[in-house]
Amino acid sequence: TFTVEEAVEAIGFGRFHIMLFLIMGSTGVAEAMEIMLIAVVSPLIRCEWQLQDWQVALVTTMVFFGYMVFSIVLGLLADRYGRWKILLLSFLWAAYFSLLTSFAPSYIWFVFLRAMVGGGVSGHAQGKQIIAMCSCSNPFLSLGKVFWLAGSLLIIGLASVVNPTIGWRWLVRIASIPGILLILVFKFIPESARYNMSTGNTGAALATLQRIARMNRATMPEGQLREPAKERRGRFKDLIHPKYLRTTLQIWIIW
Repeated sequence: TFTVEEAVEAIGFGRFHIMLFLIMGSTGVAEAMEIMLIAVVSPLIRCEWQLQDWQVALVTTMVFFGYMVFSIVLGLLADRYGRWKILLLSFLWAAYFSLLTSFAPSYIWFVFLRAMVGGGVSGHAQGKQIIAMCSCSNPFLSLGKVFWLAGSLLIIGLASVVNPTIGWRWLVRIASIPGILLILVFKFIPESARYNMSTGNTGAALATLQRIARMNRATMPEGQLREPAKERRGRFKDLIHPKYLRTTLQIWIIW
């Protein structure tokens, strides 16, 4: 018998991981464009709706409030229904509300819709989990932030051209395009084999590993795929267990 970890190590790094990295890494472009969008449209909505400083600041606050709340909800749903489904849902959600933002008739609607966009963007983190859970020691994982940088530079460059000409509403619509395009290529991304094993779906996990092996032109380990049954899944209170509390607090403070 062999485990998922042993199969992943035996298959090694190859074409599948490059494809996975490029597609999932590109989610960082869409995420950065949606988050950084507020910085480049705030001066324009301030003038259009005669906003005060606190009202402009509230827009950014509500985006990250939506991000915070929905990251918890979508994380729990991903544990229950799978990373891939929640990733797809989050992109559909973010693209839908981003497009609606461009038609916002008032400041209140703008704030609400951008908070919903922040909620959708929070689910993009599931893409990073798919990379981690389908990969061995991937040398490109540490380069993921390059995509965020690219998205930030792209939205700033677009704003310098679009805002003075056709306006901020068109900038919002253009910024939603990368997210829409990524939805079309998600069919090439499999569900995590580790997730499938954790839910007892051995057949799906084996199919994913075999697909990775074919793309990488590698050989699967001999035997049957086996994984020890877990007595329970992770719980929030595990984070504050004395064994992990120091690490948890350090990570929270860093973020």
